[in-house]
Amino acid sequence: QAQLVESGGGLVQAGGSLRLSCAASGRSFSRCSMGWFRQAPGKEREFVAVVSWSSWSGSSTYYADSVKGRFTISRDNAKNTVYLQMNSLKPEDTAVYYCAARNGPAQPMGAPNDYDYWGQGTQVTVSS
Repeated sequence: QAQLVESGGGLVQAGGSLRLSCAASGRSFSRCSMGWFRQAPGKEREFVAVVSWSSWSGSSTYYADSVKGRFTISRDNAKNTVYLQMNSLKPEDTAVYYCAARNGPAQPMGAPNDYDYWGQGTQVTVSS
Protein backbone atom coordinates (compact mmCIF):
# COMPACT_ATOMS: atom_id res chain seq x y z
CA GLN A 1 0.00 0.00 0.00
CA ALA A 2 1.41 3.36 -1.03
CA GLN A 3 1.54 5.76 1.88
CA LEU A 4 2.62 9.33 2.61
CA VAL A 5 3.34 10.48 6.17
CA GLU A 6 3.95 14.13 7.07
CA SER A 7 5.93 15.34 10.05
CA GLY A 8 7.58 18.50 11.34
CA GLY A 9 4.56 20.62 12.15
CA GLY A 10 4.21 22.53 15.38
CA LEU A 11 3.78 25.90 17.03
CA VAL A 12 6.03 28.75 15.98
CA GLN A 13 6.02 32.53 16.38
CA ALA A 14 5.51 34.83 13.42
CA GLY A 15 8.76 35.29 11.55
CA GLY A 16 10.00 31.86 12.51
CA SER A 17 10.73 28.79 10.42
CA LEU A 18 9.68 25.18 10.17
CA ARG A 19 10.63 22.33 7.87
CA LEU A 20 7.99 19.78 7.01
CA SER A 21 8.88 16.31 5.80
CA CYS A 22 6.84 13.82 3.83
CA ALA A 23 8.06 10.23 3.92
CA ALA A 24 6.74 7.90 1.25
CA SER A 25 6.51 4.13 1.44
CA GLY A 26 4.95 1.22 -0.39
CA ARG A 27 6.28 2.29 -3.75
CA SER A 28 8.74 4.67 -5.32
CA PHE A 29 7.41 8.18 -5.92
CA SER A 30 10.47 9.27 -7.84
CA ARG A 31 8.49 9.70 -11.05
CA CYS A 32 5.58 11.47 -9.37
CA SER A 33 5.04 15.17 -8.96
CA MET A 34 5.00 15.89 -5.23
CA GLY A 35 2.93 18.70 -3.81
CA TRP A 36 2.02 20.42 -0.58
CA PHE A 37 -1.46 21.69 0.19
CA ARG A 38 -2.90 23.30 3.29
CA GLN A 39 -6.31 23.68 4.83
CA ALA A 40 -7.31 26.15 7.52
CA PRO A 41 -10.46 25.70 9.62
CA GLY A 42 -13.55 26.58 7.62
CA LYS A 43 -11.61 26.94 4.39
CA GLU A 44 -11.03 24.84 1.31
CA ARG A 45 -7.83 22.95 0.77
CA GLU A 46 -5.43 25.15 -1.19
CA PHE A 47 -2.31 24.62 -3.24
CA VAL A 48 1.00 25.61 -1.67
CA ALA A 49 3.84 24.19 -3.77
CA VAL A 50 4.79 21.35 -6.11
CA VAL A 51 7.98 19.82 -7.46
CA SER A 52 8.14 17.70 -10.59
CA TRP A 53 9.79 14.32 -10.85
CA SER A 54 13.51 14.55 -11.50
CA SER A 55 15.12 13.39 -14.72
CA TRP A 56 18.24 14.02 -16.73
CA SER A 57 16.73 17.36 -17.74
CA GLY A 58 16.09 18.43 -14.14
CA SER A 59 12.89 19.33 -12.35
CA SER A 60 10.49 22.24 -11.96
CA THR A 61 8.90 23.91 -8.94
CA TYR A 62 5.82 26.08 -8.60
CA TYR A 63 4.50 28.07 -5.65
CA ALA A 64 1.33 29.81 -4.64
CA ASP A 65 1.69 33.59 -4.67
CA SER A 66 0.99 33.67 -0.94
CA VAL A 67 4.13 31.68 -0.11
CA LYS A 68 6.48 32.48 -2.98
CA GLY A 69 9.80 33.76 -1.71
CA ARG A 70 9.20 32.33 1.75
CA PHE A 71 8.69 28.59 1.19
CA THR A 72 10.92 26.14 -0.64
CA ILE A 73 9.92 22.67 -1.80
CA SER A 74 12.54 20.00 -2.42
CA ARG A 75 12.81 16.27 -2.78
CA ASP A 76 15.31 13.52 -2.09
CA ASN A 77 14.41 10.57 -4.26
CA ALA A 78 17.03 8.35 -2.63
CA LYS A 79 15.15 8.78 0.65
CA ASN A 80 11.72 8.84 -1.01
CA THR A 81 11.07 12.05 0.91
CA VAL A 82 9.76 15.53 0.09
CA TYR A 83 10.37 18.65 2.17
CA LEU A 84 8.77 22.03 2.62
CA GLN A 85 11.04 24.64 4.16
CA MET A 86 8.90 27.45 5.53
CA ASN A 87 10.53 30.75 6.46
CA SER A 88 9.14 34.10 7.58
CA LEU A 89 5.98 32.42 8.76
CA LYS A 90 2.83 34.47 9.18
CA PRO A 91 -0.29 33.81 11.26
CA GLU A 92 -2.22 33.29 8.03
CA ASP A 93 0.01 30.29 7.29
CA THR A 94 -1.72 28.46 10.14
CA ALA A 95 -3.30 25.31 8.71
CA VAL A 96 -3.06 21.57 8.42
CA TYR A 97 -0.44 20.85 5.78
CA TYR A 98 -0.85 17.85 3.51
CA CYS A 99 1.63 16.07 1.30
CA ALA A 100 0.29 14.74 -1.99
CA ALA A 101 1.57 12.83 -5.02
CA ARG A 102 0.46 12.89 -8.61
CA ASN A 103 1.21 10.56 -11.49
CA GLY A 104 1.65 13.44 -13.87
CA PRO A 105 3.45 16.70 -14.50
CA ALA A 106 3.77 19.48 -11.97
CA GLN A 107 1.40 22.37 -12.60
CA PRO A 108 1.09 25.77 -10.94
CA MET A 109 -1.94 26.26 -8.71
CA GLY A 110 -2.88 22.62 -8.90
CA ALA A 111 -6.20 21.39 -7.56
CA PRO A 112 -6.53 18.65 -4.93
CA ASN A 113 -8.40 16.52 -7.46
CA ASP A 114 -5.24 16.42 -9.58
CA TYR A 115 -3.46 14.32 -6.97
CA ASP A 116 -3.68 10.58 -6.42
CA TYR A 117 -2.12 10.01 -2.98
CA TRP A 118 -2.41 11.97 0.27
CA GLY A 119 -0.86 12.00 3.69
CA GLN A 120 -2.74 12.45 6.95
CA GLY A 121 -1.62 16.05 7.47
CA THR A 122 0.47 17.87 10.04
CA GLN A 123 -0.63 20.93 12.00
CA VAL A 124 1.25 24.20 11.64
CA THR A 125 0.28 27.01 13.99
CA VAL A 126 1.85 30.45 13.75
CA SER A 127 1.30 32.86 16.62
CA SER A 128 1.83 36.61 16.78
